Amino acid sequence: MPGASAGIVAGVVAGLLAVLTDPPTVAAHSLLLEARPAAGSAVPAPTRVMLRFNNRIEKRLSSATLVDPEQTRLRLVVVTTEGAADTLALLAPPLAPGTYHLEWQVLSADGHVVSGRYPFRVVP
Repeated sequence: MPGASAGIVAGVVAGLLAVLTDPPTVAAHSLLLEARPAAGSAVPAPTRVMLRFNNRIEKRLSSATLVDPEQTRLRLVVVTTEGAADTLALLAPPLAPGTYHLEWQVLSADGHVVSGRYPFRVVP
């Protein structure tokens, strides 16, 4: 049946064209919604840092580092038992006044690693 084979081939070609021309869907990577201290803020020395995302993150596979005014990197301790599934809580060491950069990396619920960096200033 040559007509049946042509129909199958036409169907496969039409299916491939639909897949190739369909706009790609974007995975739901974690987006930082809230941070304490906030980006660009001037705050007294925090004892905790809190990052809240738009979806669940894998806390045990997430991390954060503070870069101090002398460019020394200070790894923060993740508190895995604190906060909701979309929140990363971190213990901060004693901080002297100056500008710090918080660098964070989380594993999103969709399996993608997402990272970011922002500055804040510690005031006396």
